[in-house]
Amino acid sequence: MKDVYVYPAIFYDDADGISIEFPDLPGCLPCAHSMEEAFTNAKEALQLHLYSMEEEGEPIPEPSRVSAIKPDDANGSVVMIEAWMPPFREKMLNKSTTKTVTIPRWLDILARKEKINYSHLLQDSLKKYLGVNESTPQHFRA
Repeated sequence: MKDVYVYPAIFYDDADGISIEFPDLPGCLPCAHSMEEAFTNAKEALQLHLYSMEEEGEPIPEPSRVSAIKPDDANGSVVMIEAWMPPFREKMLNKSTTKTVTIPRWLDILARKEKINYSHLLQDSLKKYLGVNESTPQHFRA
């Protein structure tokens, strides 16, 4: 995994907004209403797309040379988008995940009487069980 990726994108600026295409990453197709939003959305979409590929173990393609990219029409402009991955990976690893658990009703009644926070208790218990003392284990960091 690399820390930084830089890919060419094509911004198509039309009357109804800006559509964005990453020629090297099929399916990564953000859009926006303004140029500022286009750069923000392109970066976020690129990070998410690459993160998903990393998680799935898919090979990350080499970016094309800018000179090899040709927009389909005159409304298209080639721009380079950078994805700095370490903070994005950290953010994704710390996102909450919903899990359904099953416990006996009597235990739920007792826990509610004591105002137990199930999420906090489960996190603490899992960290203790797995021997993890920090919010994100080192082996999950890039």
